[in-house]
Order: sequence, then C-alpha cells, then structure tokens
Amino acid sequence: MSNSRTTPAPRVELAPALPEQEHVLANLFELYAHDFSEFIDLKLGADGRFGSEWLSSYLREPGRHAFIIRAGGQLAGFAFVSRGSEISGDTEVWDMAEFFVVRGFRRLGVGTRAAREVWERFPGRWEVRVVEPNRKAKEFWRSAISEFLGQTIEPTPFSRDGRGWHVFSFESEQVA
Repeated sequence: MSNSRTTPAPRVELAPALPEQEHVLANLFELYAHDFSEFIDLKLGADGRFGSEWLSSYLREPGRHAFIIRAGGQLAGFAFVSRGSEISGDTEVWDMAEFFVVRGFRRLGVGTRAAREVWERFPGRWEVRVVEPNRKAKEFWRSAISEFLGQTIEPTPFSRDGRGWHVFSFESEQVA
C-alpha cells in the first residue's frame, strides 16, 4: 500500500484490551460503525449511539480476543479476533471478526502492521471477510495479506442473507 503522506510511519503497538478498557473499545466502535454504516444499514439508537451488544464477549469469552491498536502512542483502532469460521463453522479457523483504524492513521501502514502482528500471534488457518461494496477494505486486505504471505492472494466471493461478501483464506505460520 502506498503512503500518500509525507509523515514518517508511526510505531504501531497492538495490546490486548483489558476489561476495564471496554469503554475505550465502545467509543472506537462508534467511529467504526459510523464508517461501516455506508455499506450496511446500521441505525442509531435513541441515545444517538450505534452500540454493540456483543463487544464485551471479546473481553470475557474463551476463543475471542480484543486488541487496541496504538500508533505513535495514540489510540488508532482495534482488532477483534475469534476462533471459528463464520462461513463454514470450522472451529479451527481464526476469524478477523472486526478491524478498524481511525481515518487519521490510514494509509500510513498502521493497519498492515497491526494485522501482521495479529496473524503472527495466532498461527493457523485464517479468514478475513469483507462486505461487497467496501472496495477500499477489499483492496486493503488484498494488499496486507499478500504482503504478509509474500504472494498475491485473491478473495473468494460468497453470499449470506442476501448480501455479497469476499473472503480471504490463508495460513499464518508460527513465528520462530
């Protein structure tokens, strides 16, 4: 991915989110949901928030992991990882359930470095899903995964509940 800015790439940190940081994840999730509402019909609640009933499960349930992404010491996004394929039900697949980098840190390599760190922490088979109209995300994941693997990878289209998706499937090796 090309860096369209002249600022140097910030140092990226990926840290497991702690239960007491749930409010931080909830605030970041609102930004993510706002961006994502361009592609999926998400509605604001009466309190003016999108909300997420399942967010706390990533902090408390086995097989689910929440990470906070920082770039240059600043909050930059999150990654939610779960065990089990949302497509096939295969319990051995790692799923990039949700992934978000705030706009000010996009196109600086922050997302690519954070994703790489996630894949290195959880070796094995992976799936990354992208909703059909989100072309920028599809290109980001194609680039990030291809760079990680050292070879070009293309997604496989599929449909669920009348909505088109693309899924990238690949293997992450154990880091020595």
